[in-house]
Amino acid sequence: MKTIQLGGGDLAVPNVVLGLMRIDQMSDDAVRELVRTARDAGIDFVDHADVYGDELHGCERRFAEAMRLTPSQRDEITIQTKAGIVKDGPYFDFSYEHIMESVDGSLQALGTDRIDVLLLHRPDALVEPDEVARAFDELEAAGKVLRFGVSNHTPAQIDLLTRSVSQPLVANQLQLSITHSPIVTQGLAANMQGVEQSMNLDGGGIVDYCRLHDITIQAWSPFQAGFFTGVFLGSPDYPELNAVIDRLAAAYDVPAIAIATAWITRHPAHMQVVLGTTTPERVAGAAQGSDVPLTRAEWYELVRAAGYRVP
Repeated sequence: MKTIQLGGGDLAVPNVVLGLMRIDQMSDDAVRELVRTARDAGIDFVDHADVYGDELHGCERRFAEAMRLTPSQRDEITIQTKAGIVKDGPYFDFSYEHIMESVDGSLQALGTDRIDVLLLHRPDALVEPDEVARAFDELEAAGKVLRFGVSNHTPAQIDLLTRSVSQPLVANQLQLSITHSPIVTQGLAANMQGVEQSMNLDGGGIVDYCRLHDITIQAWSPFQAGFFTGVFLGSPDYPELNAVIDRLAAAYDVPAIAIATAWITRHPAHMQVVLGTTTPERVAGAAQGSDVPLTRAEWYELVRAAGYRVP
């Protein structure tokens, strides 16, 4: 398992993350097996959010109840969670009061004294950056949150926050897969008239922006064809892509899911892949992609097979 420095800082983390948004109804044994499989593969970084689960903080609580981590075991795991979505709306809330309340709820649910990484979960159009800064300052001073980041933010939205926030934003969690890759393929068709992928969808160059500012991109839904439209692996809707994936998987002696992981981890931005599966076998298979050294030719072949134009 390859590691990266999160946000260019002093924390070394695996480039594959175990996402836990679907564990709410799993048994203790099933949660422990899932986490154990991830740990055996070198994944010691878990991703939560306060809104994951049927009830607020549901998945965080399920994780804590199932794992019952000792202090030393807790120290071995990087715990990331997110705040900012209000389930009852739904709507978004980056107010000082909501951030503070959410973090206290997450700490209680997780049974821990600190959150290693806190992300603001999707942009809040009504954000007051000074309120975010006040919350971050107090959370950091109290030792409740060690590092901060965002999710699904554009360059301009990040700039607006950083004008007020004193802490570095170490991560930006963005949707990315071979078949949902406008943040990457956009640049391949820049200024090409009539090519849909050349359209500017994120305010301009979020991948390059994150590289320039030492912000680690965390790719969520890495195997989804689109926005929760099903996976592309094995899908009859992507015969050419799956043919290429299967051939590369055979060549590298890994499962197909590892190639989908490797396409993201091969990028020089040093991204993390956030797994959403609750199947231990898929976690183990995906983790193998961390070490697959796709060539440039293979990486671009996957792009073309997914239907994106490579001029």
